[in-house]
Amino acid sequence: MSERKPSTEVLVVGGGMAGLAGALALRANGAEVTLVERAPEFGEVGAGLQMAPNASRVLKRWGLLEKALEIGVRPKHLVFRDALTGEELTRQTLGGEFEERYGAPYVVIHRSDLHRILLEACQEAGVRLVNDVVVEKVETVNARALAHTSSGDVYAADVVIGADGLKSTLRAAVVQDSRVQDRTIQDSPVSSSYVAYRGTVPITAETPAADLEDVVVYLGPDCHLVQYPLRKGELLNTVAVFKSPSFERGEEQYGGVDELEAAYKDCVPAVQLALRNLATSIRWPMYDRDPIENWIDGRLVLMGDAAHPMLQYLAQGACQALEDAAVLQDSTVGSVFTDDGVDTGAWDRAIGDFNSARAARTARVQRTARIWGESWHVSGVARILRNLLFKSRKDGDFQYNDWLYGQEGDGVPAAGPLAVPRTESLAGTHA
Repeated sequence: MSERKPSTEVLVVGGGMAGLAGALALRANGAEVTLVERAPEFGEVGAGLQMAPNASRVLKRWGLLEKALEIGVRPKHLVFRDALTGEELTRQTLGGEFEERYGAPYVVIHRSDLHRILLEACQEAGVRLVNDVVVEKVETVNARALAHTSSGDVYAADVVIGADGLKSTLRAAVVQDSRVQDRTIQDSPVSSSYVAYRGTVPITAETPAADLEDVVVYLGPDCHLVQYPLRKGELLNTVAVFKSPSFERGEEQYGGVDELEAAYKDCVPAVQLALRNLATSIRWPMYDRDPIENWIDGRLVLMGDAAHPMLQYLAQGACQALEDAAVLQDSTVGSVFTDDGVDTGAWDRAIGDFNSARAARTARVQRTARIWGESWHVSGVARILRNLLFKSRKDGDFQYNDWLYGQEGDGVPAAGPLAVPRTESLAGTHA
């Protein structure tokens, strides 16, 4: 054993958005929480992040929404355009009735800023944070979880939260446990064939003034582009996503920008001009995994991308991680944590309730994100039909948003009556 206080009520593995949110939620319920992160320092890479109301409601619950608003931006509209013609297809006003209906605002924020807010909240709440720890496996012995690390240390806990991301090491044990009953499960990251380039640049007097208060999405054949302001309007965030022949061949990185330029060669000048904002030294290959119903192996339970990694088209990756944390908090309050301390026998029921409450919800978001991405990138007759569908939707038509942004399944109270249509969301954009 090391001197890192290896005994704890809850051990969280992973210091990203999901891990920090889960640690904060359980600490709020009175748990002694230790969070371990494999990196030598805490931090988050990437650029902009969209926080839809289903996530900003969670921040509001924890008293963190105002901090997010201090550094983030409340866009006025979500606007979709055709990348080949520039024609507006549909828009959603994000203030007023939208915000009232869903009980919280739509916020865009830099990933590193949100990560810092959650990290500071964990520090202030008393979560024990430990770096340079690689957890290789978790076993359950006598109703206690033992987390074995690469250094030989063993952390003991009542429960381990596996929040170690898309390429989760801990997920393998959960899926293997599921295979005892269903041997057809195949579980590995699924390539989408699409990659993303991102960039943030300062907004200056020379920056085109159009759309600096909105989230704008241009939809093109086998590509799309998203732009919105960050950090109180000081930065412009740009994301370009396109189908990559080299990624389809298995190359995650690529030594040139010819694929990028070719993907957008037929797009309107506004889109081609926006490509100059991108950092092209690294690109982000886009993966997800097939949904799984079971997230539990003994006293190990997954959350965030470890449980339900999804493509970015609904901008729900971090949002669903925050939903996870809120439901985990609700599943343990008043049952696991009582006036007499921790009821260890209630842990199995609590994580089971959490799994049951979240698996179907997140699976729907995962599958819808795949379909949504396909609809963005069509060409020919399919593009014409998609545009007609988008243009038939009027601003303020919430039938496509309610299932995702409303309270159904997320456990976080929302305002307004909810109607859940058969047609999936016409909301959300790549972050």
